[in-house]
Amino acid sequence: MYTPLLTQGEQVDVLERLDSVLRNIAELRKEVEELRNSLQHLAAEIVGEVRSHLEETQKVTRRRRFPFPRERSDSTGSSSIYFTASSGAANTDDGESEGGYTTANAESDYDRESERESEEGEDEVSCETVRTARRDSLDLVNEDETHLILDSSLEEGLGQLLQQADRLHNGDEQEKREGFQLLLNNKLAYADQKDFLWRLARAHSDMYEITEDTDEKRSYATDGKEEIEIALQKWDQSAECHQWYAILCGQLSEHESIQKRIQTGYIFKEHIDKAIELKPDDPKSYYLLGRWCYQISHLGWLEKKTAAALFEAPPTATVQDALQNFLRVEELSPGFSKAGRVYIAKCYRDLGNNSAAGLWMNLASELPVHTKEVAISDAESERELEEMRSVWEE
Repeated sequence: MYTPLLTQGEQVDVLERLDSVLRNIAELRKEVEELRNSLQHLAAEIVGEVRSHLEETQKVTRRRRFPFPRERSDSTGSSSIYFTASSGAANTDDGESEGGYTTANAESDYDRESERESEEGEDEVSCETVRTARRDSLDLVNEDETHLILDSSLEEGLGQLLQQADRLHNGDEQEKREGFQLLLNNKLAYADQKDFLWRLARAHSDMYEITEDTDEKRSYATDGKEEIEIALQKWDQSAECHQWYAILCGQLSEHESIQKRIQTGYIFKEHIDKAIELKPDDPKSYYLLGRWCYQISHLGWLEKKTAAALFEAPPTATVQDALQNFLRVEELSPGFSKAGRVYIAKCYRDLGNNSAAGLWMNLASELPVHTKEVAISDAESERELEEMRSVWEE
């Protein structure tokens, strides 16, 4: 007869202690949230001041870049205004230089020096009027053009940044660290860009995976979750945002109570389902859903009891559910990851299909330890594959 490890009274005591810990964490989180809001407000003010300074600097630069052009003598517009004050008509015969432009000393062409001296002040006023009108016109045109150039430059810079971030994400641990720092360094410039934010959250997840210290892991997962929450508020129709929110929630729950992990399980499933709905051909989402199903199907006794006590409808999934999702991954992207094929072998083993399990073990062995998509899980799966082989041979 099976005897539980804990009596009913001891189970109640454990749950009460867990509740006490959760309350303390909630209070601490509230304090951290208040501090974070204050810092975000301060950061917003600083960003606003920096942008204002940059815009003013760009305006000054534009004015220096476009000096007032010399006038053509064949113009019937502003050139005629220039000569009206002294002669009443444009001098088109003697006032041209070899290149066809009016000389700066056009006033010297007039016959009488006395008239020139008496009306010189009026000429200067008229010339300044033309210059001012043209300069204002140039500023208006060039301001619009400059904004277009700046927007195009920012887009081009963002595209190059994202390509570099993707390359570093698919690299080794050192490259992942470099990718994380690269995105942090550019956060001020691109914090309002969807594709930048979910990659920044992904980089936090990378740092979580390659960091060994527990406190640092929790910190990376918390910060990454906050980043992706901001993105989801603006872009709730982004499959990548839902996907990485689910991943970071799962990573953070690994350092929380059983109750919190079970609650997170609902959240994880909800966002992965949404990611699949928005992007049904992404193998990574099916891989994540397969792992969730496999873990739920292997919940321990205490976790099942806790889930039953806390929720009217605890999460359920079977090994068969997990297998279908992992097979879907292979259908969409054969060889997506070593980890996925190891999970398929485990599912067939659990279902009693040893021949299929052996086949998928061999298929998993054909893949490198680090595939492009799930490098960290692949390394763990290589060790698990060795253990399965040892048991298989026995």
